[in-house]
Amino acid sequence: MSSPPTLPISSPQANIPSAGQSQPPIATPAFRFFLSRLSESVRQGFSQRRPWLELLDRTSFARPDSLTEAASRVRKNFSYFRVNYFTLLASVLALSLLSHPFSLFVLLCLLASWLFLYFFRPSDSPLVLFGRTFTDRETLGVLVVLTVVVIFLTSVGSVLISALMVGLAIVCAHGAFRVPEDLFLDDQEPANVGFLSFLGGAASSAAAAAAPAVAARV
Repeated sequence: MSSPPTLPISSPQANIPSAGQSQPPIATPAFRFFLSRLSESVRQGFSQRRPWLELLDRTSFARPDSLTEAASRVRKNFSYFRVNYFTLLASVLALSLLSHPFSLFVLLCLLASWLFLYFFRPSDSPLVLFGRTFTDRETLGVLVVLTVVVIFLTSVGSVLISALMVGLAIVCAHGAFRVPEDLFLDDQEPANVGFLSFLGGAASSAAAAAAPAVAARV
């Protein structure tokens, strides 16, 4: 007499992750969404920049007759070369940080801490450091204090401020001496909208990607 066939029974322990398995350190879909939106916004913003040869046309430079004329030139040139000026500021900031490797390293570590320990960390994965579990409020408080210390009590803050001041001085000097009469200022509106959408898109992508993780912690 043959024995009855056995039915396959799945073990409940098969679906339970082992203790050695670790959860992903970041919320991968949200992080990928953030990177894609940020890359798209940057490409869209840079597509609105003016030609650099037009920015550096030597025949269009002349000394202003008064401070009022200089301020008017700066305002008109900033409206026209807005994207180029912000690109110049970013380049000065990047060169300043590259010339100070320690400040660059500290700033990158701070940015990585915010991204991987708070914004894109899975909400169901508590932060455990040195055998201690930190709540979301504790993690946020530590990151805020760490940011204040890094910006105001180290060389990072002075490097950032000095680079921004140098960049603003270059932009203001160019805007004051560049004669804007040959610029097609009627076309400045699409450029402004494009650059504002670039900034808004980058900010909205960061907010949209981080909103689910932050909302889950509140």
